[in-house]
Amino acid sequence: MAITRADIEKVSLLARLQLTDAEVETLTSELGQIVAYVDQLSEVDTEGVAPMAHAVEVNNVFASDEVKASLPREQALANAPSHNERGYLVPPVLGG
Repeated sequence: MAITRADIEKVSLLARLQLTDAEVETLTSELGQIVAYVDQLSEVDTEGVAPMAHAVEVNNVFASDEVKASLPREQALANAPSHNERGYLVPPVLGG
C-alpha cells in the first residue's frame, strides 16, 4: 500500500492541520517508508503461531485489594484552602 499526496491532504483536512507543500511532501515520503516497513510483516510465516495480546507473558499487574483504614478527616483536609468540619468548601458554580 502506497501513501499518496492525496492521502496526506485528506488526513490533514480531517485533522484540521494546515500543512505547507514542503510538509506534505515530507510526510508523504516518511509515512510511505513507514507503511512499506510495516508491509514487510506480511512476508513473515505465522502459520501455527497462536495469537497473543502481549509479546511477553503478563500476569496480573494490579495490587490485590486490601481493606485499610482511610486517612483521618483532619489530615485529609489539612491542605485544603477552604474547609469546614465535614469537607472541602468550594465556590458555587451555578450561582446563588
